[in-house]
Amino acid sequence: MIIKRPLVTEKLTQLQDELNQYSFVVNVNATKSEIKEEVEKLYPEVKVTKINTMIMPSKPKGRYTRSGFISGRSNKWKKAIIKLREGDTIDFFSEI
Repeated sequence: MIIKRPLVTEKLTQLQDELNQYSFVVNVNATKSEIKEEVEKLYPEVKVTKINTMIMPSKPKGRYTRSGFISGRSNKWKKAIIKLREGDTIDFFSEI
């Protein structure tokens, strides 16, 4: 499974509205061509024109418990921002 889930935040929703770009959490080892094929297979009515990917680094996390402070790190993950052809859209909320 290359695409894990769509990313929906305020900033990314603004990108969808203004620049017709959509973002997904993808497998860390996925390539741009694999991501393009997967998006066009999941959403057959759209055509991908450009893909930007970035690996988000792990962050330190910690919490206080009865036995003291427990520290750790979050997992690294990969984000793909996909630009679609003019007029194409993806509705993430129709699948709910």
